[in-house]
Amino acid sequence: MARPDKAAAVAELTDKFRNSSAAVLTEYRGLTVAQLKTLRRSLGENAQYAVVKNTLTKIAANEAGITTLDDQFNGPTAVAFITGDPVESAKGLRDFAKDNPNLVIKGGVLDGKALSADEIKKLADLESREVLLSKLAGAFKGKQSQAASLFQALPSKLVRTVDALRAKRDEQGGAE
Repeated sequence: MARPDKAAAVAELTDKFRNSSAAVLTEYRGLTVAQLKTLRRSLGENAQYAVVKNTLTKIAANEAGITTLDDQFNGPTAVAFITGDPVESAKGLRDFAKDNPNLVIKGGVLDGKALSADEIKKLADLESREVLLSKLAGAFKGKQSQAASLFQALPSKLVRTVDALRAKRDEQGGAE
């Protein structure tokens, strides 16, 4: 790799692999430029979709410490580099692939772990990070209100018991 332009391309791709939380490899054969533009928009703000050269991308992935994708660099390849929520971008890819069967999801990597095409589709079926966090917050809030009710019930039960004992003592005191 003596050419400086190729070295610069590898360095740029290596940075993208290192700075991304996930990367998804796709085959885009048969898609028009307009369809690729639509795909880029559907991925969300936290993803970059780039058509890449297989050899240079394979070198860049290996330099970034990702060796599990080596067998997937064949045919026309494009990579979605995801820096934010991978679920949103995976949903964008899945939905676009449903409407455009020419887009084939080959596989990818998430936080250093290799993902198959089926695993990426399962990732797309998850709810977004914001929805999961709001459900978790709702569960915590529910548990807190249950605990507050329980703590509030104990003193009121004690007061009722003391009142009942006092009333019983008054009855017994009046009967003697």
